[in-house]
Amino acid sequence: MANEALDTNQKALQINLDAKRYGVFAEIGAGQEVARWFFRVGGAAGTVAKTISAYDMAVSDAIYGPTDRYVSRRRLKAMLAHEYDLLIERLDDKRGDKMAFFAFANTVATRRESGDGWMGIRFQDEPGADASEVLIHVRMLDRETVRQQEALGVLGVNLVHGTFYSHRDPETLIKSLLDGLSWERVEVDMIHFSGPAFAGVDNRLMALALVKQGLTEAAMFTAQGEPIQWAEVLYKKPVLVLRGSFRPMTRAALDVLRRGLEQFVAEPELKGETPVVLMEMTLRHLTTGDGIDARDFLQRVDTLRALGWTVLISNFRRFHRLAAYLSRYTNQPIGLPLGAQVLGEIFDETFYNDSEGGLLGGLGQLFKNPARIYVYPHLDLDTGTLIEAHNFPVAPRLKHLYAYLLENRFIQPMKGYDPELLPIRRRDVLARIESGDSTWEECVPAEIAQAIKERGLFGYRKQ
Repeated sequence: MANEALDTNQKALQINLDAKRYGVFAEIGAGQEVARWFFRVGGAAGTVAKTISAYDMAVSDAIYGPTDRYVSRRRLKAMLAHEYDLLIERLDDKRGDKMAFFAFANTVATRRESGDGWMGIRFQDEPGADASEVLIHVRMLDRETVRQQEALGVLGVNLVHGTFYSHRDPETLIKSLLDGLSWERVEVDMIHFSGPAFAGVDNRLMALALVKQGLTEAAMFTAQGEPIQWAEVLYKKPVLVLRGSFRPMTRAALDVLRRGLEQFVAEPELKGETPVVLMEMTLRHLTTGDGIDARDFLQRVDTLRALGWTVLISNFRRFHRLAAYLSRYTNQPIGLPLGAQVLGEIFDETFYNDSEGGLLGGLGQLFKNPARIYVYPHLDLDTGTLIEAHNFPVAPRLKHLYAYLLENRFIQPMKGYDPELLPIRRRDVLARIESGDSTWEECVPAEIAQAIKERGLFGYRKQ
C-alpha cells in the first residue's frame, strides 16, 4: 500500500511489524501521546524497548541535565542523546547486528488557544549505521488541550514513519507530516536534517519546502544555512526586516538596509539594543515562470550568505501579516526599510479585500508593536521625479490617514541616502551579468560580486 494511503493506525502497525526497528520513546509535557499509538495498535513488543515521561523538573534534570528552558531544542537534543546512547549501550551487542535502533523524543507545552514544542528522532537507517537525526518545531493550534495532545500523537507517528520509510526523499517526508491533520491544527515552522542518512540534504531547501507545502507561513535559516526557530532568535528582541528578491542584492538595496538600520537603532524604544536583521523573500519573489527553481533560490541565498544575514522565507504577500507573525515572538519594535515604490502596496486597498478590518485593520496590525517604516526615495527614470515619504502620492480619501502616520513617525523618510545609487535597477544588473557586460560589478556590493564570479551565479560566465 502506498505510504500516502496509510492512516495513523496503519503507520504505527507497519512500524510495529517491522522487525528491523527497535527503540525508545521519551515524551515530556503532553503525556505519552506518540507511544500510545504503538501500544494501541498491537505488536508494540517488536518496536518499543522503553517509554519514559520525566514530568517532574527535578527528575528531568537528574536524567538529562539541568536547563533553564524545558521546551527547547537544547532539551530535546539532550533527551535524544541520553536515550539513544543508553539504548546502544544496553542492546547493541545483543541485537545490533539485526536491528536499527532509534530514540524518539518530544518536549511540549499544551495551552489553551495554542501550544508549541520540539520533536525529534535519532536513528540508524540500517543496523550498525552511524546515527542520523530529524528535529522539528511544532505549533499546535487547536483551542482545547486534549485536541492538541491528539494532534501531537498523530504528528509523532507521521515523523517516525516518514523517517523510516521516506528518509531518502526528505520532501516526501515533510509532506507526510500533516497526514491525518491540517494546517488549521498544526504548524511545523522548522525542520533540521543531519547525519549520514541525509548526507545530500540542503536544509535551506527543506526550509523552503515547509513554506511551499503549506506546513508553515514562514521559515528561517542562518547565513550558514542552519534552520532556526523564530523564538530562538526573536524572543523579546527588536527586528529589522528587508523584503526583496535579491536577484541579486544591489548596492542600492544594501543602502536601503544600512540607512534603515541606522535610523532604527536610534529609536528611543530600542534603548540601545541591537536588533535582529532578517532578509525576507516571499514565495511571490521566488517564483519565476511556472514555479520556484531550487538552483536559483540557492544562488540568491548564497549571495546573502556573503553578507552574513539571516534569511526568512515567507508566504506573506502583505506587510501586516509579516508584522503580526513577528509579534507572536517579540513585543519589541519592528523596522521595515523599503523603497518608495513599495510603499504603494501598503496603501493599495485591494490588498485588503479578504482581510478582516480592511485597510484600517491591516494598518492596525502593521503598526501594533509599534512598527516603523523607513522610506528610501525612488527615482522615476522616465520623468526624473524623485518620490519620497513627504511627497508620496496616496488616494485623496487616504491623505489624512497618511498624514497622521507621517506626523507620528510611523512612516519616516530615509536620511543620508546616496543619490548616486538611485538609478540602479535589479533587472538591469541581472541582464548585464547574463550578457557579460562587466559594468554590473559597479552596481553590487563587493562581497556579492566576488561570490557571483567565484561560483558562476545568475548566469555569470568568466570572460
